[in-house]
Formats: sequence, structure tokens, C-alpha cells
Amino acid sequence: MLLSGKGKHRRPSKATRIATLAGVTTAAVAVPLMGATGASAATTSEWDAVAQCESGGDWSINTGNGYYGGLQFSASTWAAYGGSAYASTANQASKSQQIAIAEKVLAGQGKGAWPSCGVGLSGASTGGAPAPSNSGNSGQSTSQSQQQSTKSSEERASRSQERSTAKKTVETPTGKKVKKGDGEYKVVKGDTLSEIAEKKNVKGGWAKLYKLNDDIVDDADFIFPGQQLHLS
Repeated sequence: MLLSGKGKHRRPSKATRIATLAGVTTAAVAVPLMGATGASAATTSEWDAVAQCESGGDWSINTGNGYYGGLQFSASTWAAYGGSAYASTANQASKSQQIAIAEKVLAGQGKGAWPSCGVGLSGASTGGAPAPSNSGNSGQSTSQSQQQSTKSSEERASRSQERSTAKKTVETPTGKKVKKGDGEYKVVKGDTLSEIAEKKNVKGGWAKLYKLNDDIVDDADFIFPGQQLHLS
């Protein structure tokens, strides 16, 4: 809550949820995973690589940018592909549950659902599942297939743009969007510029740190969890 002049915040603690393929999983988890082992299925190591690219490999992350979990699902995509059966948002589900839903997204939207991080996924084209064959159908069926393909491409492009924009900002406790930055230090709740400068031995103290990051920090007294500050 933004109540003090110091703007102290802490990123929510990460509740680690581990569900191994060999043991502690419920039947509800096992079924989607088994059902997703068709032509579109990617390997667990490939999903780990996507998660590392999307979220630093943090399967329970929620930075307030509108995307959740290791694979950065939006709430709408998570619900549309059945994720609500596990949790309201992806960051509250286990790794195996997130992968189960990701397989469905991969089958429906292709690698383009993860424009930058999904290029290494196997079993699907960049553009998603191919349009069904129209052999023996009328020209109207061909037109419908083309319309569906166009709509799918537009949806992927829109999602890509939204993800790109969201990754550049973080949300404050009041709901305001502020610039995220791309520095090497990630702000957590409780941080101030003075404390960070002292902890990281920044020459010039908080004033130098503020100057280094004046493109994203509007007021030296207010920094927010999720912002990434340059230290030099």
C-alpha cells in the first residue's frame, strides 16, 4: 500500500508448488498431460526454456503486469483453455498444470502464442494448427477457413502486442502503470534508493542511483516492486 513517503513494497512471496511427473499429481492433472501428447506436444525441457525466457523460470510469478506463471498466461487465455479447473490464474497452479494448458494453447495457436520465447517449441508451426482440409467442400467452406485463419492471426498479433507492452510496465498498488526498466537490480517491497545504493555499493549513493534511472523513476522517494534499476 502506498502510504509512506518511502514507497516501500515487497513482491508477494513465492509459494513454490512442485508437482513431479513421477509422483504427487492428481488424476485431474495427469489426464490433460496425457491428452496433450499428440502431434503438438513439446517436451518438458522445451517448456522450461520458454519459462526461463518469459519469467526467469519462476512458475509462481505475478509481477502485476497482467500475465501470470512461468509461461506468462493472460487470465483470459488461461480460462479459455480450461485453466480455471486448476486455479483462477496460472501463477496459482502447479508447473505440470501450466504445461497441460500450454499444450492446448500450442495446439490451437502455435508457437506464435509466445512470439519471442516459443521459437524452440517442437510439434507446431509458428502460425498454429493448420486449417482443416476442404476437399469435397464448396467455395464457401474455403472462405470460412480463410476467415478463421485471418481471425486467428489477428488474435495472435494482438496478444503479442499486449504482452510486449505489459512487459515494459509494472502496476503500482494504486493501479497506476509505471515504467519497468531493464536494469540488473529488481526492486522488491521494502527497498529505497538509499538502501539499494548502500547494499550494492553504488558510488554516489542514492543520488547517483536516481540519476542512473531517472528515465523510469519519477520521484526518488517512490520506487515499486518489479522495476529493474541500473546500478552503474
